[in-house]
Amino acid sequence: MLVTISMAWLTCTAQGQRPRMKGESFQTETPMAHDPVMAKDGDTYYLYATGMGIQQMTSKDRKTWTVSRHPVMTVIPGWATDSVPGFNSHVWAPDVIQWHGRWWLAYSCSTFGRNGSAIGLLSSRSLAANMWKDEGCIVTSREKRDNWNAIDPNFVIDDATDTPWLVWGSFWDGIQMARLDTTMHMAKGQRPRTIARRYDPNYKPTEPNPTSKFAGTNAIEAPFIFKHGGYYYLFVSWDYCCRGAKSNYRVAVGRSKTIDGPYLDRGGKDMANGGGTLFLEGDKKQWEAAGHCAAYNFDGQDIFICHGYSATANGAAMLIQGTISWTADGWPEFKAE
Repeated sequence: MLVTISMAWLTCTAQGQRPRMKGESFQTETPMAHDPVMAKDGDTYYLYATGMGIQQMTSKDRKTWTVSRHPVMTVIPGWATDSVPGFNSHVWAPDVIQWHGRWWLAYSCSTFGRNGSAIGLLSSRSLAANMWKDEGCIVTSREKRDNWNAIDPNFVIDDATDTPWLVWGSFWDGIQMARLDTTMHMAKGQRPRTIARRYDPNYKPTEPNPTSKFAGTNAIEAPFIFKHGGYYYLFVSWDYCCRGAKSNYRVAVGRSKTIDGPYLDRGGKDMANGGGTLFLEGDKKQWEAAGHCAAYNFDGQDIFICHGYSATANGAAMLIQGTISWTADGWPEFKAE
């Protein structure tokens, strides 16, 4: 089901917030967040997003958020800056999961429009402590070597075997997937495999990429896999982010009985061949576009989050939250909170 987002359910203005000093934590009900992911530890929700050293904020109710003055990463590991020319401390698109008594946080090291990138890994016993151990690199991509991009990681666990997998990527040859080992690094013998593309491999878009002369036109990124019932649901973002009010980001979905696919849309088309059922987009009145999503089950309720480019706040990226309901034949529908 295609849903357009209306501002009737979320006010996106910063009016009424007091001025704050640089580096000061503050509270808001309308957080600015790009590429948000969420976790719950105890009675507290934790939100992580793209930012200098990874932006973080907390909430008790998912309504009022305390934006921390401290990033997740106060020091960027040397391997990251050595591996990715031009990368410094602006860390993209994190993901966080709890598995085997430990929290794992993956993050992207890259430069805009290039596919010389790396996905790094941190671990911690507690989100509240905010003390993370550098676990090195999960996977890298190299320009002129790889036809995929090592960014936008998402962890997913195969329930049948308690095995972790990583899904990631954008543009070039689309969304990639590989099995991990018990240390959350690439399992021995694993090679990335494409599970979703924006277009059929035989289709050649005529319009150039408006965001970068270096990137291709296979405009798909930001995968997130959510298990519901007997299916794994693959959410992806189509088209172009990061252009403020000119963005045309939107979310599509497909599903599979097995974690490694194939992921088929509602019409039965394989997402690896350009399939995908449109799930969410902006209404061009209040939200120009929406994408880079995540989905969770918190306390028995299926939650969907993403960022939206506000049409009333100069294209600023704001947190969008809602719930997921399910059709009789098992397809997700977005419902505003």
